[in-house]
Amino acid sequence: MGQERIGFREALYLLLDAPQLALMEQADAVRRARHPGDDVTFVIDTNPNYTNVCVTECTFCSFYRKPGHPEAYTLTPEQVAAKVARAHALGATTVLLQGGHNPALPFHYYFDLIAAIRAAAPDIHLHLFSPPEIAHIAETCGRTREAVLGAFWDAGMRTMPGGGAEILVDDVRRGVSPKKISSDDWIDIMRAAHRIGMKTSATMTYGHRESPEDIIDHLLRLRRLQDETGGFYAFIPWSLKPGRSPLSRLVAEEELPSLYVRVIAVARLVLDNFPHIQASWFGEGWRAGQLALHAGADDFGGLLLEENVLRQADHNVATTLDAVLTAIRDAGFTPVQRTTTYERLRRFDDADNPFDGPILRARGHDGAPEAEPVLIARA
Repeated sequence: MGQERIGFREALYLLLDAPQLALMEQADAVRRARHPGDDVTFVIDTNPNYTNVCVTECTFCSFYRKPGHPEAYTLTPEQVAAKVARAHALGATTVLLQGGHNPALPFHYYFDLIAAIRAAAPDIHLHLFSPPEIAHIAETCGRTREAVLGAFWDAGMRTMPGGGAEILVDDVRRGVSPKKISSDDWIDIMRAAHRIGMKTSATMTYGHRESPEDIIDHLLRLRRLQDETGGFYAFIPWSLKPGRSPLSRLVAEEELPSLYVRVIAVARLVLDNFPHIQASWFGEGWRAGQLALHAGADDFGGLLLEENVLRQADHNVATTLDAVLTAIRDAGFTPVQRTTTYERLRRFDDADNPFDGPILRARGHDGAPEAEPVLIARA
């Protein structure tokens, strides 16, 4: 390929037709040039959902409930903070806070959330509110998106999750999430976040109504914005888990893990300006996650002490921390615990567990833990 940047046609060839092993080897070489050595990072975080009330009604979502539904809930800031404090005491370094698009929540609610979390767990990193949430908050509270981002920055938010990207092609978005922001809106909100200093991840959800060409368009849009702002720190792809969502009637089967490995490899080659590519056993299975570490990924994602969205899609997987460390080692790498922004906290040169007590998984929105010492993991 020489030194020229990979363009659309070559990227499409890599995704569809390149021999799998050769593709993996090429992506692995790029990864090792960028990240020499055998370290693979992971983060321990928690993802409490402050509300499941949502009016956006994405067809792939099993989590949301319409306003007035008997299973709808909105947690108080104190309830959310108690969950975060419990997870922080068990080892979480980051709170990934996201929720439904609830039109009943006033602007001050979000700042009450932040204040309660900071009071309960002052050292935990605030990784808050995806671009669709920013757009929703701005619209319902009568503020500009830039003003909302600026207010959250002033409140202590320094990173933002890249959720809501799905596929950054509007024809696809209209088919799976017609009420959600457009691809241009998602890009514009990310650009605004980067301009005020926030670092963000970027995501992609494939395996529904997109074409291979749409996947490449998505990657190239991300690369162009990264050229402009440099604000993305990682790319995280995963395949759709249709579960009990309305989209399950059209997408009965999930994509094969082999496609996931190809997506990881193509992403590493196309996104030449992204520092990190995340793999995850949670969404695609242990073997696919391990193979992804040989196909361009340098990170094994997050170990979540609470996760509700994919659980509602009947994708409920748990493991022990030791099992994750073992999986990374068995793939030929050394596990390294990191922060959200990839500062390294501990390199596991041995098999010691860093925690003195059990890691508990919280279930549902009532905070009741299971008895088994387990972690939920995903990118």
